[in-house]
Formats: sequence, structure tokens, C-alpha cells
Amino acid sequence: MHTNPAFTGLLDDYSITLSYRNQFPTLAGTFQTSQLAADYRFTSQTSAVGVLLNVDRTGQIGYTRLEAGGTYAYHARLTPQLSFSGGAQVSYGNQRISYDNLVFGDQLDATGNVQGGTRETLDYNPVSYLTLGTGLLLYSDRFWLGVAGHHLNQPDLGFQRQTKLPLRLNLNGGYKHFFVRSTAKQQYREISLAPTVSYTRQGGSQRAEAGLYAVVTPITLGLVYRGIAMPGSASPQQILTAIAGLSVGAFRLGYSYDASLSSLSADLGGAHELSLSLRNFDSLEAAWRRLKRRNYPSIPCPAF
Repeated sequence: MHTNPAFTGLLDDYSITLSYRNQFPTLAGTFQTSQLAADYRFTSQTSAVGVLLNVDRTGQIGYTRLEAGGTYAYHARLTPQLSFSGGAQVSYGNQRISYDNLVFGDQLDATGNVQGGTRETLDYNPVSYLTLGTGLLLYSDRFWLGVAGHHLNQPDLGFQRQTKLPLRLNLNGGYKHFFVRSTAKQQYREISLAPTVSYTRQGGSQRAEAGLYAVVTPITLGLVYRGIAMPGSASPQQILTAIAGLSVGAFRLGYSYDASLSSLSADLGGAHELSLSLRNFDSLEAAWRRLKRRNYPSIPCPAF
């Protein structure tokens, strides 16, 4: 849903996910992100709604960004094997700087101790903004191809002067090959491999990545290589992300670690990310819809 609002409602009947990411842990102002995501697919199967809440923090400079929004997706069957999803997202954000952790020169006495307040002008007032996004997905039970645009209205995020947030474009896709795929006594079993690709461009920056996911129910393992060199652009920071996921009943637990392959980002300590999902998928209802030819193919994208 964060990558493309068209993903809303395509994996489960409903789900709630909590995620936490700690990036550059060796840096004094480590960058931390917390996210709540939830989606619900209506019984008609043709539409779904979702909620996204993101909180970004950096330690030393006291920068905080809160962004809350909603998503909507419409699902349609094009052929018996091919389906389409179109989504939209509207989010409201607020960013601010807290001066509580900052010490200015006029607060220090001759011995280096902090004395009283500062006479510096602290005029970085909080900034609020509205951002719009949209996305499309074409998928079957074996492949998916998506395109999404974020910040279509290019909101102003500047504290003291106008600073527009550039449009972010994302292209992503993948294919899943099933070695084993069966359901017995309401227990789903899968052994599969899924290569994935993704390309993101925002302003003058771009990033390309490729990954490979392996599923042996109930375990998912993945590797994603970020920083593929693109023609006409500077050599990017290269990162290898290892992903592990476990599905137990209605729960999904995922963990990923970014191992840097470049000296600069290696010194900053990579990144850790943890996610926990509560999901629901009614297999009996899905079987009934399949008999009535009312169900849609299950999108094969990784769940972690």
C-alpha cells in the first residue's frame, strides 16, 4: 500500500500491520520510522479501502513528520486469468522541528556548561501539507506489473521558503514460479520462487533494485539488491537487504536487515526493520466464490 495504493485489499480480506524501521543506528541522529497500515476488502470483491499512518523521527535535530491518509482501490477482472486494480491515496502531513535537543553557542559559559536560554531566532514553524497519489496494477496468480505516482500535487514542504516535494514515480513487477501449491484440510502449502524488480525516480534521483523471494510454507526468505547502476547517473550506494518472514495462523512476522556494500553507508550501520501483521482470509468463502466464479486471482507479490 505504501508503494502503490492499488495493492489495497489484494492480499487478504482484511489486515492490520505495524512496522518499525531504524536506519543508520550508529549515527547520533538515527532515522526512525513507525507505520500503521490497515486495509479491508468489501464482500463484493470489487473494491477495498485502507489507512496509512507514518511517523518519521530523527534524534538530535528533533525533526518529526506525521503523515496520515486513506487509500481506495477498485478491482476488476479483465479475463478469467487476468485482473486489474486501480487505486488512489490522499494523505495529510505535518512536519516540525523541536529545539529541545539543541544547544546554541550563547547558552554556554566559559567552562562549557549550559546556562539559560538562547537569543537565537527560532522561527521554523510547523508545516502542514496535503499530498495525492495514484496507482495501477495488472496481475494474475503468477505475475504482477504496477505503476504508481506519489505527490502528484507537489506539496510545499519548505519551513521558510517554498520547497516543492517532487513527483515520485515507481514501477515494480515480478513473477512467481510454483513448485508446490495445494490446499488440504484448509491448510495451504506453497513452495515457490519469485524474482522481483523495482524502479523509483523522484526529482533528479533514481533507484533500481532486484530481488528474489523463496517461500516454503510457513517461511519466506528474500534477498533484495538495491543500487543497480543506471545509465547517465552517478554510482549509487549499494545495499543488500536480507528478509525473513513467518506466517502462523492469522499472524505474519517479518524482519529485514540492510547490509551495506558501500563504504559510506556501511559506516552508518545499515538498517533494521520489523513488522507484525494480523490478517484474515476466509478460505471457505473464497472456495464458494470460486465455484460461483466471483473470485479474483490472488496476487502473487511477496507479503513481507
